[in-house]
Amino acid sequence: MGRSSALPPNRSISLPSALHPTSLRVEAELNKLRAWEMRVCSSSETLSAQTVQIGLVGLLEVYRCAEELVYSSCKQHGNVLENALEHTVNLLDTCGIVRDMQQKIKEQALCLQSSFRRRGTALRFEDEIASYLRLRKKLKKEASKCIRSLKRSERKFNVVVSLKEHHLAMVVKVLREVNVMTSRVLRFLLIFMSATGSASKNRRGGCSLIRKLIRPKTKVEKIVNEVGSVDAALFCVLHGTEEITMADRMLENLVSSLDSIETRLDVLFRRLIRFRVSILNVLIR
Repeated sequence: MGRSSALPPNRSISLPSALHPTSLRVEAELNKLRAWEMRVCSSSETLSAQTVQIGLVGLLEVYRCAEELVYSSCKQHGNVLENALEHTVNLLDTCGIVRDMQQKIKEQALCLQSSFRRRGTALRFEDEIASYLRLRKKLKKEASKCIRSLKRSERKFNVVVSLKEHHLAMVVKVLREVNVMTSRVLRFLLIFMSATGSASKNRRGGCSLIRKLIRPKTKVEKIVNEVGSVDAALFCVLHGTEEITMADRMLENLVSSLDSIETRLDVLFRRLIRFRVSILNVLIR
């Protein structure tokens, strides 16, 4: 993956304390999410399914508060809201792509599990493993494109307002931060699904996505998340250094993790739609 996957340094937002209580709640939830982001970026470990789920849960809370903030806005904030509305399209599209990618990985993993449990010929195993690895390679390229697209979109939310318009300035800042954090959580999820089976392979082929998130002096010896563990186990099965039972266990763990993420990702997709509807309702009232 390219350098586009690197996330900028963490920063928090600071809103005037005299503003609407809703804005303070949004600020609090955004700062919690940024603290999560900082922990992930400073960790020497690969993104795990549990870590991604925490980010998704935090993002859902952000949207719950942001909807209230949108409804407290007025129609005169039309330019700001229309800008936010435009960005929800890209986020919805990307969220849909991520859901589709995750579903494909899960389906292929279940197919591979079924093949292992039927205990067919070694050739059959090789065919199924090859299909899974081809899919993973294809989805990694797709993930890389999505990450670049999300990073570009983060820079486009730019509305200039007068400093005297305190409420409007606050709405602009919050909506921009909500857009940026949604983009970053989705990028982390794409990075999770792009994990590979060993750090040595990443060094031969260039820096991996996760190494872009880790501080330069941090060394990573193994890729140990649920996605990378399956790759490593399948590699060992193909080379006869590991039993199929272990690979099957890794696949079962991956499917379970993807199920948990899928549930929260579905809720996020619906939240994005509701957020978009909320903006439209304010614009037409």
